[in-house]
Amino acid sequence: MCSTHRANKDKCSGHYIRAVVLEQIVWKHIQEVISVVTRYEAYFCSEMEQKLRIQSEESLRLYQKRLAQAEKRIGELDRLFIRIYEDNVAGRLDDERFAMMSKNYTEEQKDLKAEVKNLQQQIHEQEQQAENIEQFVQRVKRNSTLTELTPYALRELVKAVYIDAPDKSSGKRRQKVHIEYDLVGYIPVDELLKAEQA
Repeated sequence: MCSTHRANKDKCSGHYIRAVVLEQIVWKHIQEVISVVTRYEAYFCSEMEQKLRIQSEESLRLYQKRLAQAEKRIGELDRLFIRIYEDNVAGRLDDERFAMMSKNYTEEQKDLKAEVKNLQQQIHEQEQQAENIEQFVQRVKRNSTLTELTPYALRELVKAVYIDAPDKSSGKRRQKVHIEYDLVGYIPVDELLKAEQA
């Protein structure tokens, strides 16, 4: 059952997929990924690096811009806090207003520092993409002899599985399943196979 539907019924219609069907779809996709990676490792690595580089360049720009804004605001808050302290000491700002303003500035600064830490982590992760691809290839090689889907292989390879609401317009129930792999994200297996065979 859709977890978004359970949490917020207005945001998402209640849709589901049978566990057996989902397991078959995920297992088939993992087999295709293992096949592509083991047969065309160099090609897979270069294509995924290019895909991740394009994604990470845009993400990096956004993260770095937001990081600069947050760091600038933290500096502004430091200066504002000094100013309100001096105004309070000089008697231009009463104690009640000073307490309220200093509390607000402190809370905002605390939130910004947490955001800065998170953004720095995101930037670091984006910069580590090449290593991530190599680690993923090593994980695939460790699991290349699988004959069935095991919980260990699933945890090691797959980060998340997303299931769209069903499309019943053709008279049959069709659902798209998106598999996000750990370290590399979505792997367009069909595109990789077509490009390799071309």
